Amino acid sequence: MHSLPHTTPIFPNRCLLRSTIRPNSTRRRLWARSSISSLHEESNETKTMASASTTKRVVLVRHGQSTWNEEGRIQGSSDFSVLTKKGETQADISRQMLINDSFDVCFTSPLKRSKKTAEIIWGSRESEMIPDYELREIDLYSFQGLIKKEGKEKFGEAFRRWQEDPANFNIDGHYPVRELWSRARSCWPNILAHESKSVLVVAHNAVNQALLGTAIGLGAEYFRSLLQSNCGVSVLDFTPRADGASPHVCLNRLNQTPNSPLAGGSSDGRKAIKQIILVCHGVTGQGDNKAANDQPMNMLGVIQSQKTAELLLDLKVTSIVCSSKAASIETAGVISRVQEAAGCLGVDSVPRYVKTKQTNELDVEDIISKSNKDEAVSSASIQPGWLSQLDEEAVSALWNRSGKAWESLLDELSDEDKSNQGDAMVVVGHPMAHISLIAQCLSLNKEGLGFFHLDAGSISVIEFPDGPSRRGVIRCTNYTAHLGRWSVPITRPG
Repeated sequence: MHSLPHTTPIFPNRCLLRSTIRPNSTRRRLWARSSISSLHEESNETKTMASASTTKRVVLVRHGQSTWNEEGRIQGSSDFSVLTKKGETQADISRQMLINDSFDVCFTSPLKRSKKTAEIIWGSRESEMIPDYELREIDLYSFQGLIKKEGKEKFGEAFRRWQEDPANFNIDGHYPVRELWSRARSCWPNILAHESKSVLVVAHNAVNQALLGTAIGLGAEYFRSLLQSNCGVSVLDFTPRADGASPHVCLNRLNQTPNSPLAGGSSDGRKAIKQIILVCHGVTGQGDNKAANDQPMNMLGVIQSQKTAELLLDLKVTSIVCSSKAASIETAGVISRVQEAAGCLGVDSVPRYVKTKQTNELDVEDIISKSNKDEAVSSASIQPGWLSQLDEEAVSALWNRSGKAWESLLDELSDEDKSNQGDAMVVVGHPMAHISLIAQCLSLNKEGLGFFHLDAGSISVIEFPDGPSRRGVIRCTNYTAHLGRWSVPITRPG
């Protein structure tokens, strides 16, 4: 088996993966141990990116459903498939999702399925569209054009490696995922050097994963960890630092899809055995920026919790784990009551009980309130750079507590009745608690906390295609479309 080379993030001085693995979590962390990011000198391309002087937002969109997607055929960088009618509809919904954003430029893969998606989303905008061949989909060589069943039959062991260990997958003398990561890294200087504040990039599943991964310093072993659905929208913010160092990178949203993220689908063709739905409680207090230790939700927060409970009717929720703070307990209560009431509807329905559990391992408000910089941290929305607003003691306390919470959640998910496969566990807490759980899922270190953003009332979805004992897949983060008129726009005005 070939080992992975060390991974160089596009922005250096950031070692996100953990250098040590807790003994009791070995079974869940082995997948991340093959490549620990190391520190390297800045390359010329990184210096170019570090010179940016204005905040830049980059919105990544995967193309709509294509004819080969529909057939289950491996596309790679081939250019034979085109958008289906469903794919065109998905692209039009994404156009509506982004209609109020004043993009300065659109970079697109030149492959037909991506180019057509970009044209639909771009609409009547007069700004330029720039085709970039480096944004093409992953090169899969002899795999391209095969139905997945044919791939298994023709390339048995290689196909197994592609499914189970894609970073070490070798075909025709190439390592496609490693090549893709290198190519994605080389795309960033061109994207970020463009004189614009808001950039649209329309490309493909694998290359968008690689763009996201290289932006926040994740190596090729993270392929398939950040899901990209057809026409899913992901948002990255690049904020300059006062000292002129590499910009701060924040994954504001991941995989905002035309349909509800709970409406089904798969993780790389595999149904999730278990799910964790991270629900941020609604806005608390008077909506100010003071991180009070334990405030109930205000009226807006109550509305947000009700909207979330309605969205979760797409699932059969078996258990809810929540923080012991007032807003989380309120939100969990609304969700459980709606679930139990829905279970009684219909002639053949029978009442059911949703197990609810409180845990102080999800409490973060006390950590924030003890920090000597807590006045700058909002209880309603975690803004880019929030990690620097907490002192080192608070960051360490947050990280250690979230590690215990994550292990407890996985143990509980593993112990649930095997017959309930496909059921969901809902976890309710403060946005900062859920950011920490996402970072724990990805096996990052505490510095990785600063690379995510969540809003009050949002949901994020983690799936386990191979069960809770194996790595989780992040289906989406910071989804707020269900909040209706109270939702946070996918992109905010610059």
